[in-house]
Amino acid sequence: MTMGEFDMIARYFTRPAVRAALGVGDDCALLQPSPGCQLAISSDMLVEGRHFFADVDPHALGHKALAVNLSDLAACGAKPLAFTLALALPQVDEAWLKAFSRGLYSLADSHGCELVGGDTTQGPLNICITVFGEVPVVNGRSQALLRSGARLGDDVYVSGTLGDARLALDALRGRIDLPAKLLAQARIRLEQPTPRVALGQALRGVATAAIDISDGLLGDLGHVLKASGVGATLDTSIAINLISANDHPACANGLISLKIQLGYVLAGGDDYELAFTAPVSARAAVQLAAHQAATPVTRIGHIDAEPGLRLVDAQGVPVTGDFSSFDHFA
Repeated sequence: MTMGEFDMIARYFTRPAVRAALGVGDDCALLQPSPGCQLAISSDMLVEGRHFFADVDPHALGHKALAVNLSDLAACGAKPLAFTLALALPQVDEAWLKAFSRGLYSLADSHGCELVGGDTTQGPLNICITVFGEVPVVNGRSQALLRSGARLGDDVYVSGTLGDARLALDALRGRIDLPAKLLAQARIRLEQPTPRVALGQALRGVATAAIDISDGLLGDLGHVLKASGVGATLDTSIAINLISANDHPACANGLISLKIQLGYVLAGGDDYELAFTAPVSARAAVQLAAHQAATPVTRIGHIDAEPGLRLVDAQGVPVTGDFSSFDHFA
């Protein structure tokens, strides 16, 4: 007997509400933020063939579907509360649903973020999640990290590693041939990114601006610069070391040129790390936040008064190249 829509929801996407006032099963979920907090809300959509391959492991896909939304909360410095799931499926595949929901719930549980509602329909595979978080309001002022706070002289930082997801993507598309071990390492970064939720919260009151890196460092940092009315200079000799794959012999032996590696770092996308700015005086506080969140951060540049984004090498000589970040409609 074919499983119906509501049986599917009951079996794979219904749990008792824990923090929500009302969860799955009614026309609306009810959330109650902690006293003195604002709600932070973000939505992301993943479309088969556009954001993931048709044969992707459904457990990994469940993880990534929520991870990309939690990354937005991280960039805002928000604590996760709950999420909704809108899911279009070509047909009911119980093995797929079991693996997908396990991947989804595994990440959700690790962040105390519960599924409280959504929608299902039949159609091409499409996953849309809306996530809800909270940020404190202190003395009438929100502690949320915004894109508009970068100031002249601030340092520019990024968390974790960049470029490995794009490396995996090009390998899976057949554009580059990678040793199996290197592909497996990079593929984890593409299909199961780590949202830097703890770091985002630790940076409240320390960072002046933040954004998550989904479409590529230069493009996403450009949004911060525009919102803040400033420019920036980045040191490519530091940035090149952000791709963890450059430690692999395949890269050291020239399989992947330094130019290609730099392109992956600067414009690769799908990294879901944080780019943020902070005053020079806050360097010790940034390192403390990184330590508390068990997340490495790297200082890669500084904020300038002159608009635009400039790339230089270790000697300060300008670096040129076509480092265009991802744009769905470009």
